[in-house]
Order: sequence, then structure tokens, then C-alpha cells
Amino acid sequence: MLLKNIQPARMAVTVAVSGLLLGTATSVHAQVSGSAALTSDYVWRGSSQTREDPAIQAGVKYAHESGLYASVWGSNVKFKPDNGARSEFVLAVGWSGKIATDWALDIYLLRYQYPSASTNLNWNEINASITWRDNYWLAVGHSNNAMATDTTGTYALLGARYPINDQWRVEGSVARYVLESAYADSYMHGALGVVWTFKAPFEARLTLHGTDSAAKRLFPGMAGSRAEFAIQASF
Repeated sequence: MLLKNIQPARMAVTVAVSGLLLGTATSVHAQVSGSAALTSDYVWRGSSQTREDPAIQAGVKYAHESGLYASVWGSNVKFKPDNGARSEFVLAVGWSGKIATDWALDIYLLRYQYPSASTNLNWNEINASITWRDNYWLAVGHSNNAMATDTTGTYALLGARYPINDQWRVEGSVARYVLESAYADSYMHGALGVVWTFKAPFEARLTLHGTDSAAKRLFPGMAGSRAEFAIQASF
């Protein structure tokens, strides 16, 4: 699993909020959206989650007019060393909305779930992100069970996108994962990508990833410099 996020109590919250939203759908405005992608490698926080093999990914999100939302996203995975995990599901429940003319806030809980794993890899994470003018954002995630290790981890990412025209944009990010020393070294990673909307809603994306030496020690053979190519769509 890559980047990640969290336990049964939060799962109950996700189900409860989803039920509330669905129950009120006939009387208030709500929106269902989704995404799908075929990628050459599933890279999560700088590390391959598929041993550098391709991944098929899809997700769906239900958003209430109040700003509350619930979503589920999934991908195939294959970790190193092999622990039996073949699929990853990320469940989220949260709130997002404008807090000022140019500013938006998103606060959400994540649950990472691995149904076929031979060991307990499931974990939770609480996240928040703030976005300025839709093109610049700071995101922070925290878990007391980072990557299902019973240790604390805090993840911080600074990202930006630059629209060149209606078809092309450039995206970049730099991040640091602060991990409890009893588990592993903290590490940094970055990404730089170009996205081409060749036929809306379909896009092609090429992303270059890089990590420091601490990430290479933590994820042997799965971190470091790598390129990822994907065909993706949102609907």
C-alpha cells in the first residue's frame, strides 16, 4: 500500500455518513463523480506498490451539497516482500468547501484496506489540505499506525499545477514523510508530471518520480527514480 491511511470505528463512520447522504439524495442536491486509470506503475509516496508492474484503478465519490462526501477507490497491488495482498481499497469520508474567495479546505479520514493480505495491513489516517486558487495546495496526513506498523507517521506535501492551455498542464509536488525512528528513517520524495487532455474527459499523464536514499533503504528496489505513464479519465 502506498500512502495510506486507517480501523473499524472509522469504517462505521464512513458507512453511517454514506447512508445519511443517500437517504437525503431525493430532497437535496448531490453529485456522484468517478475516475478510472490504467497506469504503468502504481507509485505511492515515491514507492512502487506493484513491483513496477501496471495497475488498473477506479474510484467513485458521492458529494452532498453541504460539503460532506464519501468515496471509495481501488487498485491492484503486489508488495515486496510478497504478503498476499493483491488489491487495495481506500475508503474516505470528509468535508470540503470554500473558506474564502481563493481558498478551499478539505478534511477527511482514510481507511486503507487489503482484503487478501496474509497479515493485517489495514490502517487509518486523518488528512487535511488547503488549496489556493485551485492550483496550489498543502496537504498533511497523520496516523498512529502508519503503514500498519503501530508507529506514528506524519506526511506533508506541497503541490502546484500550471495550466499551459486547455489541453496541457504541468504538475509538481515535493513531500516529506516523517516516520517514528523505531520503525524507519523519515524520507523525502518529489514528482513532476505533464498532462495532456487529448479528448475530454480522457487524459495522458507522464510523471517522473524521485526519492532520497532513506526511501531506498525503506523500500528496497521499489523507491528511487522512476517514470510512470497513465491514461486516465474523470466523469
